[in-house]
Amino acid sequence: MYLVRCGDGSLYTGITTDVDRRLAEHASGGPRAAKYLRGRKPLALAFSLHVGRKSSALALERWIKSLSRARKDDLIAGRLSWPEMS
Repeated sequence: MYLVRCGDGSLYTGITTDVDRRLAEHASGGPRAAKYLRGRKPLALAFSLHVGRKSSALALERWIKSLSRARKDDLIAGRLSWPEMS
């Protein structure tokens, strides 16, 4: 699970098995890049967390996407704990 900070200050949340590879795909702007991130460079990894199972990663991604921008910033800064995903 990862959050990317875009050049315009917005945040993008996603899941992957390889954060470095996925960030490189997004940065390239190629066909595997998220459409949301195209034209929002520079991109920087703001937060990442290893989550064991795909179902847990999807649940965590859904939870993060439901957060306000301020709460996402709190998560990135370490002021907010993520829920336990079983």
